[in-house]
Amino acid sequence: MESASSLANQMQEKNVGTWNCLIDGYMRSGNVEVAESLFDQMPVKDIISWTSMIKGYSSNKRYREAISVFYKMTEQGGIVPDEVTMSTVISSCAHLGVLDVGKEVHMYTVQNGFVLDVYIGSALVDMYSKCGSLNRALVVFFNLPEKNLFCWNSIIEGLAAHGYAREAMKMLGKMEMESVKPNSVTFVSVLTACTHAGLVEEGRKIYRSMSDEYSILPNTEHYGCMVALFSKAGLIQEALGLIESMEFEANAVIWGALLDGCRLHKNLEIAEIAFNKLMVLEPRNSGYYSLLISMYAGENRWRDVAEVRGRMRELGIEKICPGASWIELDKRVHLFAAADRSHSASDEVYLLLDAIYDQMGLAQETEYAY
Repeated sequence: MESASSLANQMQEKNVGTWNCLIDGYMRSGNVEVAESLFDQMPVKDIISWTSMIKGYSSNKRYREAISVFYKMTEQGGIVPDEVTMSTVISSCAHLGVLDVGKEVHMYTVQNGFVLDVYIGSALVDMYSKCGSLNRALVVFFNLPEKNLFCWNSIIEGLAAHGYAREAMKMLGKMEMESVKPNSVTFVSVLTACTHAGLVEEGRKIYRSMSDEYSILPNTEHYGCMVALFSKAGLIQEALGLIESMEFEANAVIWGALLDGCRLHKNLEIAEIAFNKLMVLEPRNSGYYSLLISMYAGENRWRDVAEVRGRMRELGIEKICPGASWIELDKRVHLFAAADRSHSASDEVYLLLDAIYDQMGLAQETEYAY
């Protein structure tokens, strides 16, 4: 493949549209580095150039870079973004959970006279919901002059994620009154809400209505919701029966939901069935081993505990690595994980942590002294 610099040399006499097509093509193919190099070497950049980079970063799950390019576009490029750009940036904020940046981007849309259409509106509802500000999501939703399916799905998903199951079901009713037909995504959100709230009978009714009233056949996600709903409620045998009735093979998410329900309700017999299925689907997932070990230990079945641990050693499976977290500071998103020293300010961070630990120790000693 030609290098980015070689391509750029050939492109010097070409128009902006040709540059944009190349950048978009490389982003779509996942070759972000070449797209970045071409973008940096462009003699002239227009709205499509900047938006291609923002959309490209977002589609490649590099949301921090998408937000960073947006700020460069408005502060350095002197380009006014369009609705597509704004909805993509807002969506990136949602994926990162950066509420303050999201508020700032929302304010930018207001100050620059953007119309609150269904695209920006649904992105804002989704962003505020995922960032934990459900009230703001509801305000945006009810102020939308027009609502399409995506707007309704965003608010129903937000209500479900925050534990407002009955409100999510009521919103489904309002959606139907507005003659907006729900789709499979809508039902995933409502069934998820029922699962979180333990509303078994309501979940059954909604699940039946999906196919009976809307001719929507259940997919893997719907089955997963119902299995999780039954499992959490202690209806383990019913959950297993539903899996066995499926017309396609259950995936690891479905068997994992059943295994977790078995752990909650101490059903070791069906837990072993779920575990054996999971060993075929995801044999190196340490979480499943840990769950089964915990259940064996609870029943004092130490020989089985030793056997599962031995299998883990044979396969070289270790415990799950710590997940990453992030914080936003001065419009920048900083990623970190436990025992992480990759950040440029890690030395200062650990020095500060040591000082905090020392202060905590002194405070504890003082408390004991009294």
